Amino acid sequence: MTTLAADAAVGNPAANIGIFALFVAVTMVVVIRASRNNKSAADFFTGGRSFSGPQNGVAIAGDYLSAASFLGIAGAIAVYGYDGFLYSIGFLVAWLVALLLVAELLRNTGKFTMADVLSFRLKQGPVRTAAALSTLIVSLFYLLAQMAGAGGLVALLLNISSRAGQSVVIAVVGVLMIVYVLVGGMKGTTWVQIIKAVLLIAGAAFMTVLVLAKYGFNLSEILGSAQETVSGSANEAAAARDVLEPGAQYGGSNTSKLNFLSLGLALVLGTAGLPHVLMRFYTVPTAKEARRSVVWAIALIGAFYLFTLVLGYGAAAIVGPDKILAAAGGQNSAAPLLAFELGGVVLLGIISAVAFATILAVVAGLTITASASFAHDIYASVIKKGDVDENEQVRVSRITAVVIGVLAIGLGILANGQNIAFLVALAFAVAAAANLPTILYSLFWKRFNTTGALWSMYGGLISTIVLIVFSPAVSGSKTAMIPGSDFAWFPLSNPGIVSIPLAFVLGVVGTIAGGRTDNTAKDAEMEVRSLTGVGAEKAVVH
Repeated sequence: MTTLAADAAVGNPAANIGIFALFVAVTMVVVIRASRNNKSAADFFTGGRSFSGPQNGVAIAGDYLSAASFLGIAGAIAVYGYDGFLYSIGFLVAWLVALLLVAELLRNTGKFTMADVLSFRLKQGPVRTAAALSTLIVSLFYLLAQMAGAGGLVALLLNISSRAGQSVVIAVVGVLMIVYVLVGGMKGTTWVQIIKAVLLIAGAAFMTVLVLAKYGFNLSEILGSAQETVSGSANEAAAARDVLEPGAQYGGSNTSKLNFLSLGLALVLGTAGLPHVLMRFYTVPTAKEARRSVVWAIALIGAFYLFTLVLGYGAAAIVGPDKILAAAGGQNSAAPLLAFELGGVVLLGIISAVAFATILAVVAGLTITASASFAHDIYASVIKKGDVDENEQVRVSRITAVVIGVLAIGLGILANGQNIAFLVALAFAVAAAANLPTILYSLFWKRFNTTGALWSMYGGLISTIVLIVFSPAVSGSKTAMIPGSDFAWFPLSNPGIVSIPLAFVLGVVGTIAGGRTDNTAKDAEMEVRSLTGVGAEKAVVH
């Protein structure tokens, strides 16, 4: 770790943790106050559909702008330049897919979860089970990234270099996450996300202004200085990079270029299949508010990703890749180290607290989505066949949240040290392959049947996970999760280019194999409801 970073961490750990503790205290008060109005399952799972479009848009931005967006992308740009910015572009363009294809239609057709839509005109039991399993696995992959970010951030703040110490920190974040969900439900979680989104965007904007001011508000000066600093790096591989041109990370070999295509495909298509993002559309009262919320989200998220360009190149120019890679958090430490250089210990403490808030808010949103999916789709609809009251659904959801929290802590400890933008991209690949084909076929293809849905969901889910397990992301490389092993026979780090088209094909093949089903009335009902919203307010699940 650099002396600068170490001094910041060791000299003022109380200031860093104090600011974070203040955020936790304030948001916990908000969560407790919000939880007083949780009187039904609809209140706990969807906030009683009581949020306006702008409020939900800010909350969506809070849900979407994860630790990957702030720490991972800034670090990727600082180290790899142009290629790191591809994460920002992919995450933003993905919202156009979500807005045009799924946002309003899902909100009109569903009730609490993604499985409500997928099982609307298909067999309830098997489809709900598959959708709930997919939701749980995507949520766990996403949680894994956030937990890894928490470990790296505190490693930098408190100079905790041991994996045991970082593991304790990850466990603390997991416990806080569980408390938010158990106490506040979706309503409390949404307000935490709104507060966090405002803090994160304001903090990033402030740092962006400081970086621009340092270079006379001349972006070209920042880019030129970044290239000059990188070229002077003591690391030969880093010094040889042209961070202003494509190819620093994904250039050269054909495998690397395929990796880039696979990553781009996963990023662009993944958002429309992310259960915790899709679930946010159920928290607004009308289809019009759903559209408004997405427009607000795109505006806020787009502005933030422009900030990451300046912050990433600013970190490359002011901090340099050598200090970033030597810090306890690795690439993920770029933004905090930049904050220290720009504003000393105070700004470092504030930005780090915002990053912590980001992690807490996102993991809380993920946890309530996964727990709601299990309670509503598997327990209430499949196991109990609908013979269950709302209080029991909420109780099962809370138990599930604890189990998911414990799993997330364990997986986060395993993934600690990985670039979190990359880890989130894996979650996007799973979501795009397991969920998106079935969602689109359910909404737009009348012939689509239960067999097609199951083939697509399980095929996409299993193929993505298998390819990830046997990829360089897990073994066979220096940056792998299990660096001492090598069982990587799949050459690409992100499997999206294989698993996503495969899932679409399996949906078609499965539908043909399953034969034609005569369900004209339900098809017509779904089409009218998805396009007009008629009946959505009652949200009766058939």
